[in-house]
Amino acid sequence: MRAMPRADGSVRAAKPARMPPARRDATPAHPRVARTPGGTAALTKRLNRIEGQVRGIARMVDEDRYCVDILTQVSAVQSALDALARALLEHHLHGCVQHAVRSGDGDRAIAEALAVIRKFGR
Repeated sequence: MRAMPRADGSVRAAKPARMPPARRDATPAHPRVARTPGGTAALTKRLNRIEGQVRGIARMVDEDRYCVDILTQVSAVQSALDALARALLEHHLHGCVQHAVRSGDGDRAIAEALAVIRKFGR
C-alpha cells in the first residue's frame, strides 16, 4: 500500500486493492433465481451512485467540512443502502424464497429470510 498525501500535508494510506469478484460458476448453497438484465443493471447503477456518495463524504472529511453537512450526506447514503437492501430483499422473496417453497424447501428459505430481515430491525 502506498501513502496518499492529503491537502493539509498529512499522509493517508491508500485503499487496499479490491478483492477479485466471486466465481460466478461456484455452486451456491441454494438454487439461484436469476435477476433480469434490467434488474442487475439497476442494482449496479444504485451501487455506483452510493459509491460516489461515499467518496464524496471522504472528500468532505479530508477537506474538514462542517460536521452537520457530512452527517447529512451519511444519512443520505444510509437511506440509499436501505433502498438497495429492500430491492434485494424483494427479489429474494419473490424469486428465491418462492422457488424454495414450491420445491419443498420453504421452511429453510423462510427461516433464512427472517434472519436477514431481523438484521434490518436493529
